[in-house]
Amino acid sequence: MTAGEDVPEERDARQVYTFGRQSVLELTHNWGTESDDSQYRNGNKDPRGFGHICFSVPDIEAACMRFDRLQIPFVKRLDKGMKHVAFISDPDGYWIEIVQADLLADLGQ
Repeated sequence: MTAGEDVPEERDARQVYTFGRQSVLELTHNWGTESDDSQYRNGNKDPRGFGHICFSVPDIEAACMRFDRLQIPFVKRLDKGMKHVAFISDPDGYWIEIVQADLLADLGQ
């Protein structure tokens, strides 16, 4: 939140507000994995742990076409599962969520 700004009360407007920030880095934590040993884990394979980061882009379809051109591996493409959300994978297997803020009003419904 930026000083002097009000966070919208209405749920859908709040989703767009949250993911529409100029810079958004969403960090997730998968509870219950705190007692795992200290081996390297990307969090998306057993045992689960850190989940993923998320970036909001101005045009998700253009971003996904660019990832295809660059041969970035997809975990989830736009036409699978949740609408308007894609996941790509970095070279270490970490998942990166890609969203477009103005398409997220109905996320989770």
